[in-house]
Amino acid sequence: MLQSRMLEAAGVSYGWLTVAAVGVAVVAYFLGCFNGAVVVSRYILRDDIREHGSGNAGLTNFYRVFGGPLTLVVILGDAVKAVLAVLFASFIAEQISPELVVLAKYWAGAFCMIGHMFPCTFQFRGGKGVLSGSAVAIMIGIGGGGVLPSWIIPVTVWGGFIVLVAATRYVSLGSCWGGASFILASWLVFRDPLILLLAAVMGGLLLWGHRGNMVRLVKGTERKFTFHKKAESAAEPAPEADPQESAAEPEPETTESEPNDGEAAEQPAEPEEKA
Repeated sequence: MLQSRMLEAAGVSYGWLTVAAVGVAVVAYFLGCFNGAVVVSRYILRDDIREHGSGNAGLTNFYRVFGGPLTLVVILGDAVKAVLAVLFASFIAEQISPELVVLAKYWAGAFCMIGHMFPCTFQFRGGKGVLSGSAVAIMIGIGGGGVLPSWIIPVTVWGGFIVLVAATRYVSLGSCWGGASFILASWLVFRDPLILLLAAVMGGLLLWGHRGNMVRLVKGTERKFTFHKKAESAAEPAPEADPQESAAEPEPETTESEPNDGEAAEQPAEPEEKA
């Protein structure tokens, strides 16, 4: 079993700690299952986001496909659920021992991300965990630190994300930075093996969710983020042109029917020839 100075400092029996950990994990997981992009697209727009674009139930794909003010609802939904999961875990840990609060934040954050990426409520097809993981990083940065101040973690994660996305317009590149830097920053701040394990789970899940994006980044085929949808909206009417073309297809049939009309017009002339 991994030695954790936080567990040792708490001095709590592992029986009660296990019960609390299971309870927090269940609550955090089901909070994570509330996927903002899926809920908004299916129950408000009546059009599942997972059937469009990249098929991912995340913020970037939702914005590219639908855009509009409902994107803010997706952001709030995915961020608030992570905040609630961490707050619930912090409250439970505070009742047991203040030494467990930081560990509880990581524990709840990990299960919230698992719920977001693999929601049992939506056929285990969720998002990539970027927004939820980023919200968890901010919540971890609020409060006491370890060897270094805890605010270093969200500053490292968010700062690198913003710089990379602004410089390259690759959201996936900034997301990969967030996953990798979260692991490193967590270790530098807390120097706790159990914290490192949970950080690796969260960061690893985020990187695993972007494995396809990393391949496209290497090949140079990854799509860049844009704040306007003109290029995409211009490409979308193409399928709509098919019905128009199909509507134009009956014209040859009318031209084929014209000789029939002509033959019908020539029939009165036949009796004249016989006459």
